[in-house]
Amino acid sequence: MNRLPLTAQQLTGQAQSHLVQLDSGELLQAEAAHAWQQLCQRAARDGIELAAVSSFRSFERQALIWQQKCSGARPVLDQQQQALAIEQLVGWEKLEAILLYSALPGASRHHWGTELDVIDKAALPADYQLQLVPAEYQAGGVFAHLGHWLTQHATDAGFFLPYRQYRGGVAAEPWHLSYQPLAERCLAQFTVEMLHQALLAQPIAEQQLVLANLPQIYQRYVLTICEAES
Repeated sequence: MNRLPLTAQQLTGQAQSHLVQLDSGELLQAEAAHAWQQLCQRAARDGIELAAVSSFRSFERQALIWQQKCSGARPVLDQQQQALAIEQLVGWEKLEAILLYSALPGASRHHWGTELDVIDKAALPADYQLQLVPAEYQAGGVFAHLGHWLTQHATDAGFFLPYRQYRGGVAAEPWHLSYQPLAERCLAQFTVEMLHQALLAQPIAEQQLVLANLPQIYQRYVLTICEAES
């Protein structure tokens, strides 16, 4: 299959010309969209109604989330799901707290059109308030069956779990699926220089602090993932 490299604007979420929209609303690259439909069909045979709560996310959308986390308008959680007093944190400690669960604008894998955050709609009680936290996908959680199923079958359609466990960067996200054939290529094309240029073009909250720590952010929160299992 011919897979053209993405442009810098596409890789950093500043363009979406590389995407198609599914009937269900997801924005993905065409090959990833086809694989996602296959995975949904496979899940349905096992009684799982796969649904995406997030797919493509633009730079602007990620920047809004980032701004809200930096200002304290949106909660910043630690690995035990406890809210942090973000206004009391400064410097790298503040960035580290936010980056645990929220990607830097321009550096989110969701910009690529290869990623989905997924739930099992069939397992949702009518009055359930979705949290999207690891406990929901573990034993006793509302999506425990889905969490186990994804570890067994995500690879059936070419997907993997890049954050299936914490490796010192992004927290464990058992809901985050990545379409490996395209995501691998995107990661190989994505550079710290590309990210730097995107941030210069569209400054974000804590801009100078981010730029001063960009190589470390790139290494720890972009490159450090769980590799796909064969």
